[in-house]
Amino acid sequence: MPKLKTNKAVAKRFKITGTGKLKRFSSGHGHMLEKKSPKRKRRLRTATLVDKTMEKNYKRVMPYAK
Repeated sequence: MPKLKTNKAVAKRFKITGTGKLKRFSSGHGHMLEKKSPKRKRRLRTATLVDKTMEKNYKRVMPYAK
């Protein structure tokens, strides 16, 4: 059976935690930051976990992620 290719776009955006869950960073922290409140920008800096409904799809395109 041939080797499977990792989807690099997904691999760059998500990291696998020690328990096997996917960690992601929030969107909306790239530009137009002057109109966002400091509280909102602080919240967007923190990482969060991927929803369980999408986790299976992302793991499928990262076959060698442990």
